[in-house]
Amino acid sequence: MARRSPKPRTASSVCPCGRGPYQSCCAPLHDGKAAADPESLMRSRFSAYALDNSDYVLLTWHPETRPASIEADPSLRWTRLEVLEHSGGGVFDAEGIVEFRAHFSDGGRPGVMAEKSRFTRHDGRWVYWGPL
Repeated sequence: MARRSPKPRTASSVCPCGRGPYQSCCAPLHDGKAAADPESLMRSRFSAYALDNSDYVLLTWHPETRPASIEADPSLRWTRLEVLEHSGGGVFDAEGIVEFRAHFSDGGRPGVMAEKSRFTRHDGRWVYWGPL
C-alpha cells in the first residue's frame, strides 16, 4: 500500500498530542529535530499517527523491533492523547518508560488504546522499543 502524505497543518493548528500549536510542538520533531526525552518522542509519534505520517513513525522505531511497514487505516482517526506516567529518560539515562492512553475513532466508534511503552537511545536519539 502506498504511504499517504502527512496531513497539512497550519501554524495555528493545535497539535494532535494536545500540548500546544503544532508548529512549536511536534512539527520540529517531524522535521528532524531529536526528541529531548521519551515523553516528547511518544507525543510526536502519536501526532504522526494522527497525521498519517508513517515515515516518521518507522524512523523513530528501534531497528530491532521495527516492522517492515505500517498501513494506515482510513477509518481510524487518533483523537486525543493522555500521558498517565513517565519515568527515566533523563540526560544520563539509556531508557525511559511512558504510560499513555490514546483515544481514537474507528468508523465513528470511539475507542482507547492503553500502553506502557519502553524507549531507548539508539545512535544518540530516543526511539520507541515497544510495549512492556
